[in-house]
Amino acid sequence: MRIGAHVDSTDPLGAATARDADTVQFFLTDPQAWKDPAPRDDAEALRASGVDVYIHAPYRINVATLNNRIRIPSRKLLMTHAAGAAAVGAKGIIVHGGHVEKVEDIATGFDNWRKAFEYAAKAGGFATPVLIENTAGGDNACARRFDALARLWDAIGEYEPGFCLDTCHAHAGGEDLLTAVDRIKAITGRIDLIHANDSKDDFDSGRDRHDNLGSGRIDPELVVAVVRAAGAPVVVETPGGVEGQAADITFLRDRVGR
Repeated sequence: MRIGAHVDSTDPLGAATARDADTVQFFLTDPQAWKDPAPRDDAEALRASGVDVYIHAPYRINVATLNNRIRIPSRKLLMTHAAGAAAVGAKGIIVHGGHVEKVEDIATGFDNWRKAFEYAAKAGGFATPVLIENTAGGDNACARRFDALARLWDAIGEYEPGFCLDTCHAHAGGEDLLTAVDRIKAITGRIDLIHANDSKDDFDSGRDRHDNLGSGRIDPELVVAVVRAAGAPVVVETPGGVEGQAADITFLRDRVGR
């Protein structure tokens, strides 16, 4: 099993070595900016390394929204970041499911996701597989509750998107982790990546605050059970820098093996 961490983008391979990680995830730009990624000097080294690479899309992307000033730039930015991810040999680009405003019909958000894939298909498709991640909060979120996730997949399943399960987000979003893997696979048919994170907050809090495994409100053995059941690569997005993330990676390896 490939286990690694979300790291700073400055030196991902060095960060992988420091953590004894098989996998790294990082941003190509400031995650809060509307900015296309620039070519990376280490792109060839990343492609040639034995480390699996995943790219996280900017947080600002929300292709579900009805606000055209956000939606249209979002789908364009997802395209450019998917191309940037391909340039470094990434196995996938992770993007949050997005949301619509409270007064708006969430069905339009699902259809806007369909339009985003349709838009990409007209340009030859996304250069890297898109992995949609479940989110922690928002009553009008497209991928917080699994019933909404099912409606999203009804809209976009024909484009064969991937899925990233975040354990903190599921816990904070009010979804039972004990049955999460089976329920997600029944909807999407797949789980491509696990974000193995503890949560600083209680179940169904709607708050997205990660913690190190065993330090938060989730039974760490439940996270291990999710990892085992999913059988997918794992990224920890936990605090504590090298020491904290290396401990989380070791914790998982000791229980599920390399």
